[in-house]
Amino acid sequence: MSRPQVVIVGRPNVGKSSLVNRLAGRRVAVVEEHRGVTRDRKTFSVEWRGVEFDLVDTGGWLERGSSLEAKVSGQADRALATADHVLLVVDVRTGLVDEDRHAARWALRSGRPVTLVVNKVDDEAHEATGWEFLGLGAGDPHFVSAVHGRGAGELLDHVVDALVTEEPDVEVTAQDELRVAIVGRPNVGKSTLFNRLIGEERSVVHDLPGTTRDAIDTVVDTDQGRIRFIDTAGMRRRAKTEAGLETYAVLRSLDALDRADIAVLVIDATLGATGQDQRLAERIAAAGCPAIVVLNKWELIGTDERPPILATVGEKLAFLGDAPVIKTTATSGKGVHQLLPALQDAAADYVKRVPTGALNRAIRDLQIKQPAPTGKIRYAVQGAIEPPTFTLFVAGRLPPTYLRYVERALRERFDLGSTPLRVRVRVD
Repeated sequence: MSRPQVVIVGRPNVGKSSLVNRLAGRRVAVVEEHRGVTRDRKTFSVEWRGVEFDLVDTGGWLERGSSLEAKVSGQADRALATADHVLLVVDVRTGLVDEDRHAARWALRSGRPVTLVVNKVDDEAHEATGWEFLGLGAGDPHFVSAVHGRGAGELLDHVVDALVTEEPDVEVTAQDELRVAIVGRPNVGKSTLFNRLIGEERSVVHDLPGTTRDAIDTVVDTDQGRIRFIDTAGMRRRAKTEAGLETYAVLRSLDALDRADIAVLVIDATLGATGQDQRLAERIAAAGCPAIVVLNKWELIGTDERPPILATVGEKLAFLGDAPVIKTTATSGKGVHQLLPALQDAAADYVKRVPTGALNRAIRDLQIKQPAPTGKIRYAVQGAIEPPTFTLFVAGRLPPTYLRYVERALRERFDLGSTPLRVRVRVD
């Protein structure tokens, strides 16, 4: 069975993300003293007293708001629909306000078990003030200070006790997941592509650059297996990145690359590959994971303009080798169906192991076809996968150009596609 879902809800800026970080025991959510920092719903694994559950962070719920705030509230609605338990968070410092009453009515109407959490209770004086929230009708309040940790353990005890009562036979079955990070500059259509891939509007899509502030993980079961898609905040040049919030979001995006098996680099086809796309390709190459390039908004490009754009991609993204290039228009869904098979091919190549005998026959044949100007490869072994790593035992020294020839020959011989290869040399 899947893990139970504990969803954190409340109006904006009551400290929901701070509470997520406290309960998860690590900084997993972006926290800033600005209204509406959390826009998408995000899921994090938590373990307490041997019980595992998913903690779902949501953006602030508002009964009325702008078009973007309405989408954020929609995310909270979807999270609430799948909740096993709900933590309704309020702020003791601002006291009881109408937005709290609206959020409480909305949470209680869902029929899900609700726990009232009064946040920012740093001392007993604040605790006495917090009893006014009894008027919300959500039961006795649990007083916490997410920033300082006060009351967090007691709240976790309460949540676990409730989950065990509500779901006594919860089991967690570990399954292998293919981790796919979706990266790119701001406003190239990453979140729209992400939503097309997972089949629902999981990330908030809006026509403002930088709408996605954090990395969003969504696990999807496909015919080819389980895939964890990581939608990341848009990366931009450091000079254009605000201190604090956006800096941390970029760090989270880089972390997403480090923990991904495959990177999907999304490029705005109307602009072609830019210098920033080139820098992102360098970071993907440094992470050592396979890459797939998605040229989004392809339908907006005229037929005569397409060859020059493809040439620019080949030139500026040479760091990614023979990475496949998929043309899509995420808003209409055209071309998106090609991505899942490409991901499966890249994943298979990334873990491919070549038998030692076949590898050394290939080394013999490539040397017969084109002998090295200096040195000779005596034999080779594959020492690792993820990515495939080959060690050449060499008499003398081989020039870099010959090593590139060896890499190309091995890639073609064993159909390794565009996966990164590492060729190491040991000199006898």
